[in-house]
Amino acid sequence: RHRQMTDKENNPMRKIKIDKLVINCCVGGAGTEAVNKAAKVLSDLSGADKKPIMSKCRYTIRSFGVRRGDKIAAHITLRGARAQEILERGLRVKEYELSGGAFSSTGNFGFGIKEHIDLGLKY
Repeated sequence: RHRQMTDKENNPMRKIKIDKLVINCCVGGAGTEAVNKAAKVLSDLSGADKKPIMSKCRYTIRSFGVRRGDKIAAHITLRGARAQEILERGLRVKEYELSGGAFSSTGNFGFGIKEHIDLGLKY
């Protein structure tokens, strides 16, 4: 029984590692000014020379006021030490507690933050 415990502790597949961190910032409708502000927030958050990628609307939805091809979101992918630092700040905002529904069966998880100023950014 004791040998089984040490095997679990030494198993490299049980170690937690961060491959990448994807930060998505979606604005509540079409508006290039709002999306550009979201992109600026993401570039400030990433720090380095990383440039956010704009996401476009796939379908026209009249009730949302968006048309196909409108820019509605921006996202950025971080890796390495910077990803670990931003993830730590995000988990601190959530007080290190996530619900069970935040985790997928493949080992990924996601959570939302209402305001970017909670991460330590200024307006």
